[in-house]
Amino acid sequence: MPEITAITPQKKDKTRCNIEVDGRFYCGMKLETVMQNRLKAGVSVSEGELSQMQLESEKQTALDKALTHISASMKTEREVRDYLRRKGYLQDVCDHVVEKMKGYGFLDDAAYARTYAESAGKKKGKRLIAAELSRKGVSDEAIEAALSSLEGEEEGAKRTLEKYLRGKTADRETLSKAYRHLLSKGYDYETARAALEGLKDED
Repeated sequence: MPEITAITPQKKDKTRCNIEVDGRFYCGMKLETVMQNRLKAGVSVSEGELSQMQLESEKQTALDKALTHISASMKTEREVRDYLRRKGYLQDVCDHVVEKMKGYGFLDDAAYARTYAESAGKKKGKRLIAAELSRKGVSDEAIEAALSSLEGEEEGAKRTLEKYLRGKTADRETLSKAYRHLLSKGYDYETARAALEGLKDED
């Protein structure tokens, strides 16, 4: 059975401890919970027992932290889970918090994707937006739905091009770099080319 090898106070919160199991950091836990369960180095304890201890004593604290975390801006389910894991919460606590937040309507990856795409679409192409949403843990279905309602990609490419060329001479080399810049912003080849062609037409 796994064994607790160290219990040390957290630097930023003296009411919590870091628990190491078999020589590795395993989770954070309230000092009060540690004392109530008589945990100390050398005690054998299963991962399930530690998880249950943390769930019973800290699920409300974890929920409060997560709600504070999303107060400034919307977050995806994965971002909330990653935040809680960095705080030392175990899977059962993360699951509990995420389900509570979804029930309250505070977590909605589909809504997040729509809002993100609408904002990012003013300066980024669909390919880049899709990649960024995917890294945030949004499902392919939610990404596809968000991008399908996105309009004005051509206008976004035009604005991005104009911003890039501001103060530059529009020679062949600069236009070539501008084309690559549009591609790096997630615009497809056709959209990038159309933006450049539109620039030539205006000139």
